[in-house]
Amino acid sequence: MILIIGVVFMLIGMWVSSRLKSKFAEYSRVGLSNGLSGAEIAQKMLNDNNIYDVRITQVDGELTDHYNPADKTVNLSADVYHGRSVSAAAVAAHECGHAVQHATAYAALKMRSAMVPAVNVASNVMRMLNMFLMFGGIYMLSQGSAIGNMLLIVLIIANAAITAFSLITLPVEYDASKRALAWMTTRNVVNNSEHGMAKDALDWAARTYVVGALAAIANLMYYVMLFLGRRDD
Repeated sequence: MILIIGVVFMLIGMWVSSRLKSKFAEYSRVGLSNGLSGAEIAQKMLNDNNIYDVRITQVDGELTDHYNPADKTVNLSADVYHGRSVSAAAVAAHECGHAVQHATAYAALKMRSAMVPAVNVASNVMRMLNMFLMFGGIYMLSQGSAIGNMLLIVLIIANAAITAFSLITLPVEYDASKRALAWMTTRNVVNNSEHGMAKDALDWAARTYVVGALAAIANLMYYVMLFLGRRDD
């Protein structure tokens, strides 16, 4: 069952990711009417929000853009940093949306940041147990042994932490996009047609987090049901 759940959500995730890449590729070919680069847009949004202690840096990779609250950096991939397209504008403004969240002490972002250490531990635990589960571990879990019970409890706790993190990530990501789109419209960074394309791209990016959250919930419910079924035996 767990393998089926994993395969289903893996296929859905691959489809959403493929759509996301195609959308960003499509809108990266649409030049921004104001001619600003992603880095320039990011700097402008930070300045407009009176944020002067956040650096804008370039990072390697594709769709690797992120905001790091630990060192207060908006990290943009090369295509976004130098790009003068709708995609570049949307991504740069979105990442600055996280910087604005940080500067204004947005509750969901604070909660998400506080959960990072626990989620790192939970992810490491899951990585260690994955091989065990793949090679007959599920059978042991279903046999009612004390070791099986202990492993199930560990799996439930680890998955609960990952699920909680995935769920709190959703409002953080959606709010960052909302802030980005509102600012771009208010400051005339995008026109009406560009706004629609930017929103479409950011919506597809958000759907990747929705799929991740649903997969985490499904995994958690599977182990909870397995544990409750053992208790009824």
